[in-house]
Amino acid sequence: MYKKSIYGLTIEELQDWMVEHGQKKYRAEQVWDWIYSKRTTSFYDMKNVNKEAIELLDNHFDISTLNQQIKQESKDGTVKFLFQLKDGNIIETVLMRQHYGLSVCVTTQVGCNIGCSFCASGILRKNRDLDSGEIVEQIMQVQRHLDGVGKDERVTHVVVMGIGEPLDNFENLVKFLRVINHPKAFGIGARHITVSTSGIVPKIYEFADLDLRVNLAVSLHAPNNELRSQIMKINRAFPIEKLFDAIKYYLSKKNRRITFEYILLDDVNDHVEEAEQLSALLKDISKLAYVNLIPYNPVSEHIQYKRSKKENILRFYDTLKKNGINCVIRQELGTDIDAACGQLRSKQLKKAN
Repeated sequence: MYKKSIYGLTIEELQDWMVEHGQKKYRAEQVWDWIYSKRTTSFYDMKNVNKEAIELLDNHFDISTLNQQIKQESKDGTVKFLFQLKDGNIIETVLMRQHYGLSVCVTTQVGCNIGCSFCASGILRKNRDLDSGEIVEQIMQVQRHLDGVGKDERVTHVVVMGIGEPLDNFENLVKFLRVINHPKAFGIGARHITVSTSGIVPKIYEFADLDLRVNLAVSLHAPNNELRSQIMKINRAFPIEKLFDAIKYYLSKKNRRITFEYILLDDVNDHVEEAEQLSALLKDISKLAYVNLIPYNPVSEHIQYKRSKKENILRFYDTLKKNGINCVIRQELGTDIDAACGQLRSKQLKKAN
């Protein structure tokens, strides 16, 4: 039986747990200081915590559930980590150096059931959800890497865009967000956290009703149902009309900008016609819509797709701008390592088999 990660508890849950096990409530704050501020790797290093509490913690929780298998470092500063979980499954986490800070892309599931036809992370179906502690610990592992570099740097931004569909692991996602946002944990501001979804409509409504003020990104990738259903099978369950009803509800509750992710696939969804359709789709919400145009990272398992030609990317961008849609062509990072999400994991699983 694997012990759960200590990182999976909110401060309130740890306080309750301490009291239930005969300890003082303030012990929780001491433990949080050791694991998040001092970043200890052993309960037995907690000098101001009594022996009984330390033994209780050690008997019930694990302080390290991820084992680093591979660390790839790009010349642009991107670092991709391959972690092995206690049950032998492997996941990816990515550190990206952006002009606005240090951003970490985390994984929420082992594999993915959404099955987008161009995506490396969905090649292998979902094995299981990650628990909240396993997601939080990805941030901690990256922070320890930064500590080792010795530049007094810290993780400033988080994007939940790694392997898996975050809203398909809703409860663990929400607990993760509450932990990393807490000022006595990582203290990452809600405006510096972005959750991406392929469009699980009921969960978008639920997400909108939370008291969290984190950002939402929607993986759209096509402006009409026929094309989107071809490349994203989730559109068959939640077509664009239902998806945009949920998006408009979210905007009415949060009044926060939504990012629309759009991977450009050569001669598939990168024509001026699709750019015009996308502009029309976003017209009513254009003040709160932002399109992130993403050059495609080819994946060997999806040979039917190729990266859009540069001139087509620029033409698509220009069409959106002409129509008053805020957009950007995403800066490419990690192109000299396994750049596509899930690519490193897929490669290692192939070797193992």
